[in-house]
Amino acid sequence: MVKLSVIVPFFNVQTYAPDTLRSLRANIREDFEFILVDDCSTDGTADILLRARDEIPGAVVHRHEQNGGLATARNTGLDAARGQYIAFLDGDDWVAPGHFAELLARTEALGCDFVRTDHVQVERTHRTVHRVPHGRRDTVTDPRTAILPADRTTSVDYPYAWAGLYHRRLLDAGLLHFTDGLRTAEDRPWIWRLHRRAESFAVLGLLGVFYRRGVASSLTQIGDARQLDFIRSFDQVVRETAEDPEAEALLPKAVRTYCAIIFHHMNSIERFEPAVARMLKSRSAQALGRMPQAVLDDALDSMDVQRATLLRRLRRRPTTAKGAKEVTSA
Repeated sequence: MVKLSVIVPFFNVQTYAPDTLRSLRANIREDFEFILVDDCSTDGTADILLRARDEIPGAVVHRHEQNGGLATARNTGLDAARGQYIAFLDGDDWVAPGHFAELLARTEALGCDFVRTDHVQVERTHRTVHRVPHGRRDTVTDPRTAILPADRTTSVDYPYAWAGLYHRRLLDAGLLHFTDGLRTAEDRPWIWRLHRRAESFAVLGLLGVFYRRGVASSLTQIGDARQLDFIRSFDQVVRETAEDPEAEALLPKAVRTYCAIIFHHMNSIERFEPAVARMLKSRSAQALGRMPQAVLDDALDSMDVQRATLLRRLRRRPTTAKGAKEVTSA
Protein backbone atom coordinates (compact mmCIF):
# COMPACT_ATOMS: atom_id res chain seq x y z
CA MET A 1 0.00 0.00 0.00
CA VAL A 2 1.22 3.50 -0.84
CA LYS A 3 1.22 5.54 2.35
CA LEU A 4 2.24 8.91 0.91
CA SER A 5 2.09 10.52 -2.53
CA VAL A 6 4.34 13.55 -3.01
CA ILE A 7 3.29 15.66 -6.01
CA VAL A 8 6.01 17.85 -7.54
CA PRO A 9 5.30 20.02 -10.63
CA PHE A 10 8.27 21.27 -12.67
CA PHE A 11 8.47 23.93 -15.36
CA ASN A 12 11.77 25.25 -16.74
CA VAL A 13 13.68 24.82 -13.47
CA GLN A 14 16.75 22.96 -14.71
CA THR A 15 18.96 25.07 -12.41
CA TYR A 16 17.03 24.09 -9.27
CA ALA A 17 15.51 20.70 -10.06
CA PRO A 18 18.67 18.75 -9.05
CA ASP A 19 18.43 20.19 -5.50
CA THR A 20 14.74 19.32 -5.33
CA LEU A 21 15.37 15.77 -6.50
CA ARG A 22 18.29 15.28 -4.12
CA SER A 23 15.98 16.20 -1.28
CA LEU A 24 13.46 13.61 -2.46
CA ARG A 25 16.20 10.96 -2.49
CA ALA A 26 16.80 11.82 1.16
CA ASN A 27 13.12 11.06 1.85
CA ILE A 28 12.78 7.67 0.16
CA ARG A 29 10.63 5.06 1.84
CA GLU A 30 9.26 1.91 0.28
CA ASP A 31 5.65 3.02 0.82
CA PHE A 32 6.21 6.55 -0.60
CA GLU A 33 5.67 7.56 -4.22
CA PHE A 34 6.96 10.73 -5.89
CA ILE A 35 4.82 12.01 -8.78
CA LEU A 36 6.97 14.32 -10.90
CA VAL A 37 4.92 16.40 -13.35
CA ASP A 38 6.79 18.12 -16.19
CA ASP A 39 4.51 20.96 -17.30
CA CYS A 40 5.91 21.02 -20.86
CA SER A 41 9.32 22.43 -19.95
CA THR A 42 11.40 23.84 -22.80
CA ASP A 43 14.81 23.75 -21.09
CA GLY A 44 16.68 20.71 -19.76
CA THR A 45 14.17 19.92 -17.01
CA ALA A 46 12.57 17.01 -18.87
CA ASP A 47 15.90 15.16 -19.24
CA ILE A 48 16.68 15.68 -15.55
CA LEU A 49 13.33 14.17 -14.57
CA LEU A 50 13.76 11.15 -16.83
CA ARG A 51 17.08 10.40 -15.14
CA ALA A 52 15.49 10.89 -11.73
CA ARG A 53 12.80 8.34 -12.56
CA ASP A 54 15.51 5.69 -12.76
CA GLU A 55 17.42 6.93 -9.71
CA ILE A 56 14.63 7.53 -7.18
CA PRO A 57 12.62 4.48 -6.06
CA GLY A 58 8.92 5.25 -6.23
CA ALA A 59 9.32 8.10 -8.73
CA VAL A 60 7.04 8.37 -11.76
CA VAL A 61 7.09 11.11 -14.40
CA HIS A 62 4.08 12.63 -16.15
CA ARG A 63 4.67 15.10 -18.98
CA HIS A 64 2.17 17.65 -20.27
CA GLU A 65 2.09 18.22 -24.01
CA GLN A 66 0.98 21.80 -23.34
CA ASN A 67 1.90 24.10 -20.47
CA GLY A 68 -1.11 24.31 -18.19
CA GLY A 69 0.25 26.12 -15.15
CA LEU A 70 0.81 25.07 -11.56
CA ALA A 71 -2.84 24.32 -10.75
CA THR A 72 -3.24 22.01 -13.73
CA ALA A 73 0.08 20.26 -13.03
CA ARG A 74 -0.91 19.60 -9.43
CA ASN A 75 -4.24 18.22 -10.62
CA THR A 76 -2.38 15.78 -12.88
CA GLY A 77 -0.51 14.58 -9.82
CA LEU A 78 -3.70 14.29 -7.77
CA ASP A 79 -5.35 12.20 -10.49
CA ALA A 80 -2.40 9.79 -10.38
CA ALA A 81 -1.91 9.70 -6.61
CA ARG A 82 -2.40 6.36 -4.85
CA GLY A 83 -1.33 7.33 -1.35
CA GLN A 84 -3.35 7.46 1.85
CA TYR A 85 -1.85 10.93 2.38
CA ILE A 86 -0.96 13.65 -0.11
CA ALA A 87 1.89 16.17 0.03
CA PHE A 88 3.04 18.83 -2.42
CA LEU A 89 6.41 20.35 -3.27
CA ASP A 90 7.33 22.85 -5.98
CA GLY A 91 10.05 22.00 -8.49
CA ASP A 92 12.42 24.74 -7.35
CA ASP A 93 12.10 24.11 -3.59
CA TRP A 94 13.40 21.33 -1.36
CA VAL A 95 12.77 19.49 1.92
CA ALA A 96 15.02 18.38 4.75
CA PRO A 97 16.14 14.72 4.99
CA GLY A 98 13.43 12.61 6.60
CA HIS A 99 10.92 15.46 6.52
CA PHE A 100 8.06 13.53 4.97
CA ALA A 101 8.41 10.58 7.35
CA GLU A 102 8.27 12.86 10.38
CA LEU A 103 5.39 14.87 8.91
CA LEU A 104 3.44 11.69 8.25
CA ALA A 105 4.07 10.21 11.71
CA ARG A 106 2.97 13.37 13.50
CA THR A 107 -0.12 13.74 11.31
CA GLU A 108 -1.18 10.12 11.85
CA ALA A 109 -0.79 10.59 15.59
CA LEU A 110 -3.26 13.48 15.47
CA GLY A 111 -5.70 11.74 13.14
CA CYS A 112 -7.02 14.93 11.51
CA ASP A 113 -7.99 15.73 7.90
CA PHE A 114 -4.99 17.95 7.24
CA VAL A 115 -2.07 19.69 8.92
CA ARG A 116 -0.21 22.89 8.17
CA THR A 117 3.48 23.48 8.86
CA ASP A 118 5.88 26.38 9.13
CA HIS A 119 8.53 26.85 6.42
CA VAL A 120 11.87 28.46 5.68
CA GLN A 121 11.99 31.12 2.95
CA VAL A 122 15.28 31.20 1.07
CA GLU A 123 16.38 34.25 -0.88
CA ARG A 124 19.96 33.84 -2.07
CA THR A 125 21.92 33.30 1.16
CA HIS A 126 19.27 34.78 3.43
CA ARG A 127 16.82 32.51 5.28
CA THR A 128 13.67 33.54 7.12
CA VAL A 129 11.31 31.37 9.13
CA HIS A 130 7.61 31.87 8.33
CA ARG A 131 5.07 30.57 10.83
CA VAL A 132 1.51 29.48 10.24
CA PRO A 133 -0.61 32.36 11.62
CA HIS A 134 -2.35 30.15 14.14
CA GLY A 135 -1.30 30.12 17.76
CA ARG A 136 -2.17 26.58 18.81
CA ARG A 137 0.29 23.83 17.86
CA ASP A 138 -0.26 20.05 17.81
CA THR A 139 -3.94 20.53 18.69
CA VAL A 140 -6.76 19.27 16.49
CA THR A 141 -9.46 21.87 15.89
CA ASP A 142 -12.25 22.87 13.52
CA PRO A 143 -10.66 24.54 10.46
CA ARG A 144 -13.58 26.98 10.14
CA THR A 145 -12.55 28.58 13.43
CA ALA A 146 -9.18 29.52 11.87
CA ILE A 147 -10.67 31.73 9.10
CA LEU A 148 -11.54 34.74 11.25
CA PRO A 149 -11.15 37.46 12.48
CA ALA A 150 -11.49 39.51 9.32
CA ASP A 151 -9.02 42.21 10.32
CA ARG A 152 -6.13 39.92 11.22
CA THR A 153 -3.85 37.52 9.37
CA THR A 154 -5.26 34.02 9.75
CA SER A 155 -4.69 30.53 8.39
CA VAL A 156 -6.43 31.26 5.05
CA ASP A 157 -3.76 33.92 4.47
CA TYR A 158 -1.11 31.19 4.60
CA PRO A 159 -2.22 29.28 1.48
CA TYR A 160 0.94 27.35 0.54
CA ALA A 161 -0.11 23.83 -0.49
CA TRP A 162 3.40 22.48 0.10
CA ALA A 163 3.30 23.53 3.78
CA GLY A 164 1.21 20.64 4.99
CA LEU A 165 -0.15 17.12 4.60
CA TYR A 166 -3.63 16.04 3.50
CA HIS A 167 -5.57 12.83 4.09
CA ARG A 168 -6.90 11.02 1.06
CA ARG A 169 -10.48 11.38 2.27
CA LEU A 170 -10.21 15.06 1.27
CA LEU A 171 -9.23 14.02 -2.26
CA ASP A 172 -12.08 11.52 -2.43
CA ALA A 173 -14.48 14.26 -1.26
CA GLY A 174 -13.37 16.55 -4.10
CA LEU A 175 -11.63 19.09 -1.88
CA LEU A 176 -8.00 18.82 -3.00
CA HIS A 177 -8.13 19.65 -6.71
CA PHE A 178 -7.20 23.15 -7.81
CA THR A 179 -9.13 25.37 -10.23
CA ASP A 180 -7.80 24.19 -13.56
CA GLY A 181 -5.87 26.77 -15.57
CA LEU A 182 -5.24 29.32 -12.82
CA ARG A 183 -1.74 30.71 -13.33
CA THR A 184 -1.38 32.52 -10.03
CA ALA A 185 -3.12 32.59 -6.62
CA GLU A 186 -4.31 29.07 -7.41
CA ASP A 187 -3.97 28.16 -3.75
CA ARG A 188 -6.39 30.82 -2.47
CA PRO A 189 -9.74 29.21 -3.38
CA TRP A 190 -8.13 25.89 -2.44
CA ILE A 191 -7.20 26.87 1.13
CA TRP A 192 -10.53 28.63 1.71
CA ARG A 193 -12.38 25.50 0.57
CA LEU A 194 -10.34 23.31 2.92
CA HIS A 195 -10.99 25.54 5.90
CA ARG A 196 -14.69 25.80 5.13
CA ARG A 197 -15.41 22.15 4.35
CA ALA A 198 -12.87 19.89 6.04
CA GLU A 199 -13.75 18.65 9.52
CA SER A 200 -10.45 18.85 11.36
CA PHE A 201 -6.95 20.28 11.10
CA ALA A 202 -3.90 21.05 13.17
CA VAL A 203 -0.72 23.11 12.94
CA LEU A 204 2.66 21.48 13.48
CA GLY A 205 5.74 23.35 14.62
CA LEU A 206 7.81 21.54 12.02
CA LEU A 207 10.46 23.21 9.84
CA GLY A 208 11.33 21.00 6.90
CA VAL A 209 10.25 22.82 3.74
CA PHE A 210 12.60 25.32 2.08
CA TYR A 211 10.82 27.74 -0.22
CA ARG A 212 13.04 29.43 -2.79
CA ARG A 213 11.90 33.04 -3.36
CA GLY A 214 13.04 35.42 -6.10
CA VAL A 215 13.55 32.79 -8.81
CA ALA A 216 13.67 34.65 -12.13
CA SER A 217 11.41 32.15 -13.89
CA SER A 218 8.79 32.28 -11.14
CA LEU A 219 5.49 33.80 -12.22
CA THR A 220 5.58 36.14 -9.24
CA GLN A 221 8.64 37.76 -10.82
CA ILE A 222 7.05 38.23 -14.24
CA GLY A 223 4.77 41.22 -14.90
CA ASP A 224 2.63 39.78 -17.67
CA ALA A 225 -1.11 39.11 -17.95
CA ARG A 226 -0.90 35.76 -16.17
CA GLN A 227 -0.48 37.69 -12.92
CA LEU A 228 -4.03 38.95 -13.30
CA ASP A 229 -5.39 35.48 -12.59
CA PHE A 230 -5.52 36.58 -8.96
CA ILE A 231 -8.80 38.27 -9.93
CA ARG A 232 -10.31 34.99 -11.15
CA SER A 233 -9.01 33.34 -8.03
CA PHE A 234 -10.50 35.79 -5.55
CA ASP A 235 -13.74 36.06 -7.51
CA GLN A 236 -14.04 32.35 -6.81
CA VAL A 237 -13.25 32.83 -3.10
CA VAL A 238 -15.96 35.49 -2.74
CA ARG A 239 -18.50 33.57 -4.82
CA GLU A 240 -18.05 30.30 -2.90
CA THR A 241 -17.95 32.05 0.47
CA ALA A 242 -21.23 33.78 -0.38
CA GLU A 243 -22.82 30.33 -0.76
CA ASP A 244 -21.63 29.21 2.69
CA PRO A 245 -24.23 28.89 5.49
CA GLU A 246 -22.12 31.33 7.52
CA ALA A 247 -21.60 33.75 4.64
CA GLU A 248 -22.56 36.79 6.69
CA ALA A 249 -19.72 36.14 9.11
CA LEU A 250 -17.13 34.99 6.55
CA LEU A 251 -17.63 37.42 3.64
CA PRO A 252 -15.98 40.39 5.40
CA LYS A 253 -12.75 38.38 5.61
CA ALA A 254 -12.93 37.30 1.95
CA VAL A 255 -13.68 40.83 0.70
CA ARG A 256 -11.07 42.49 2.89
CA THR A 257 -8.40 40.03 1.72
CA TYR A 258 -9.38 40.56 -1.93
CA CYS A 259 -9.06 44.33 -1.43
CA ALA A 260 -5.64 43.91 0.17
CA ILE A 261 -4.39 41.90 -2.82
CA ILE A 262 -5.76 44.47 -5.29
CA PHE A 263 -3.98 47.21 -3.34
CA HIS A 264 -0.75 45.20 -3.33
CA HIS A 265 -0.75 44.88 -7.12
CA MET A 266 -1.86 48.46 -7.72
CA ASN A 267 0.80 49.77 -5.36
CA SER A 268 3.51 48.07 -7.45
CA ILE A 269 1.89 48.62 -10.83
CA GLU A 270 5.16 49.85 -12.38
CA ARG A 271 6.45 46.27 -12.55
CA PHE A 272 3.76 45.37 -15.09
CA GLU A 273 4.02 45.86 -18.82
CA PRO A 274 2.02 49.02 -19.82
CA ALA A 275 -0.82 47.10 -21.48
CA VAL A 276 -1.07 44.75 -18.49
CA ALA A 277 -1.08 47.71 -16.08
CA ARG A 278 -4.09 49.13 -17.91
CA MET A 279 -5.81 45.76 -17.71
CA LEU A 280 -5.01 45.58 -14.00
CA LYS A 281 -6.72 48.91 -13.35
CA SER A 282 -9.77 48.05 -15.43
CA ARG A 283 -10.24 44.52 -14.12
CA SER A 284 -9.63 45.55 -10.52
CA ALA A 285 -12.30 48.26 -10.82
CA GLN A 286 -14.69 45.67 -12.25
CA ALA A 287 -13.82 43.29 -9.42
CA LEU A 288 -14.69 45.93 -6.82
CA GLY A 289 -18.02 46.39 -8.59
CA ARG A 290 -18.73 42.66 -8.37
CA MET A 291 -18.13 42.45 -4.64
CA PRO A 292 -21.09 42.61 -2.23
CA GLN A 293 -21.24 46.39 -1.91
CA ALA A 294 -22.35 46.72 1.70
CA VAL A 295 -19.54 44.38 2.79
CA LEU A 296 -17.09 46.36 0.64
CA ASP A 297 -18.22 49.63 2.23
CA ASP A 298 -17.51 48.25 5.69
CA ALA A 299 -14.13 46.89 4.57
CA LEU A 300 -13.03 50.22 3.12
CA ASP A 301 -14.18 52.09 6.23
CA SER A 302 -11.99 49.83 8.38
CA MET A 303 -8.81 50.26 6.31
CA ASP A 304 -5.97 52.75 6.68
CA VAL A 305 -6.23 55.96 4.68
CA GLN A 306 -3.71 54.97 1.98
CA ARG A 307 -5.43 51.73 1.10
CA ALA A 308 -8.96 53.06 1.36
CA THR A 309 -8.19 56.11 -0.79
CA LEU A 310 -6.63 54.11 -3.61
CA LEU A 311 -9.41 51.52 -3.62
CA ARG A 312 -12.20 54.13 -3.49
CA ARG A 313 -10.63 55.97 -6.41
CA LEU A 314 -10.38 52.72 -8.32
CA ARG A 315 -13.96 51.84 -7.44
CA ARG A 316 -15.15 55.05 -9.11
CA ARG A 317 -13.56 54.17 -12.44
CA PRO A 318 -16.17 53.65 -15.18
CA THR A 319 -16.80 49.97 -15.91
CA THR A 320 -18.89 48.10 -18.44
CA ALA A 321 -22.24 46.72 -17.37
CA LYS A 322 -20.83 43.24 -17.70
CA GLY A 323 -17.80 44.09 -15.54
CA ALA A 324 -19.90 45.74 -12.87
CA LYS A 325 -22.11 42.68 -12.34
CA GLU A 326 -21.67 41.48 -8.79
CA VAL A 327 -20.28 38.11 -7.82
CA THR A 328 -23.10 37.93 -5.30
CA SER A 329 -25.67 40.16 -3.74
CA ALA A 330 -24.79 42.11 -0.63
